[in-house]
Amino acid sequence: MVMGLRRPSAARSLPLPGADPGETEAGTARIASWALALWLLLLTVAVVLLDALTGNDLPLIPLLVVLPALASVFCTVRQTTAVAVWVTLVVVGSRIASTGAFWDVVFLIGFTAVASALGVVACAARIRHATEVARLRSAAVALQRQILRPLPVVTRQVCAHGLYEPIEEDRFVGGDIYEVVQSPHGTRVIIGDVQGKGLPAIGTGFAALGAFREAAVREPELTAVADAVEDAVVRHNAFSAETGEDERFVTALLLDFDGGERVRAVNCGHLSPRLLCDGAASAVTLHRTSVPLGMADLSGDARAAEWIGFPPEAALLVFTDGVTEARDEAGAFYPLDERLRLWAGHEPDQVLNALQADLESYSGGVRRDDVAVLILSRPPDGGCAAMSPQGPASTSSSDQQ
Repeated sequence: MVMGLRRPSAARSLPLPGADPGETEAGTARIASWALALWLLLLTVAVVLLDALTGNDLPLIPLLVVLPALASVFCTVRQTTAVAVWVTLVVVGSRIASTGAFWDVVFLIGFTAVASALGVVACAARIRHATEVARLRSAAVALQRQILRPLPVVTRQVCAHGLYEPIEEDRFVGGDIYEVVQSPHGTRVIIGDVQGKGLPAIGTGFAALGAFREAAVREPELTAVADAVEDAVVRHNAFSAETGEDERFVTALLLDFDGGERVRAVNCGHLSPRLLCDGAASAVTLHRTSVPLGMADLSGDARAAEWIGFPPEAALLVFTDGVTEARDEAGAFYPLDERLRLWAGHEPDQVLNALQADLESYSGGVRRDDVAVLILSRPPDGGCAAMSPQGPASTSSSDQQ
């Protein structure tokens, strides 16, 4: 039944205001009614003709009871009911006209009616389950979007634009986090990725974000901010262990902007940023990478900060592994640095738009992780409310303290 099958995006009608698209799609038919009627008619004619040719020795009419079961997988309840009624009428009509034993006819008609009704019930159960899953998934994504600050974010030292695309499949929901906080010590930024998927990963991310928001304002040293987030993740893991959940760690990159030409960084097992400047792009080398947050007890070394260059016209691009670990059909990873070189010289908003579209095209629309990207630059004249995302692709230098 290939003819008439609809892609979900094509079959979906406009949802009612306030309705969730996932819930609307759950009850949408995957095969058009005209195509369903055509195939139903053709299959019925074929089975009836074969049944007439084989006679009473090999009755084939009972095979029609398979059709409501198949319809329950692809069709709406209304369509499945129509198929069930049609099959029941065909079986009743063909058996009444036959010369078989009375109780054989009654049994076949009863069996067909029960099997058809079960097909309708199965269709209703499938749609109800899909709707519930879509509702839970939407709630998880809504939680992610509510806890993360809307972009762009403007502070005295930084103009932060970015891209955030949470995966919207229940078992793949991830825990990518980011935050930009104006503090008495400058602008503090964190971008991180919680190990694992699902709602527990979101919970760990919330714990890390809450600790960062408080410590970023309170602590004068960036390493102390990282330690505070570490403590929060450890406490959350301890509680998770008591409730039977897995302990999780968080890879994170913390940055401290003070308005100068260098930025202080503490890397907790996260991906290195890219410095975008003068129409070229390159990776920033960080020499003091430490273990992820939540794993400090496994390392005897204290977390250390280092300086990276941040020229006046430059921008830093930071991201999670949803970007670099996106794959094409052949399984090759997304070539971020190669793409950034191609987009050098473009306007900042074009860089983000190009990255978003290219990721979608490269992966064929199939994603297995959240995508979070921030482009951090200096606000011109003390503000960037009317600016596009700042960050043409560029060369980077990294100065170790």
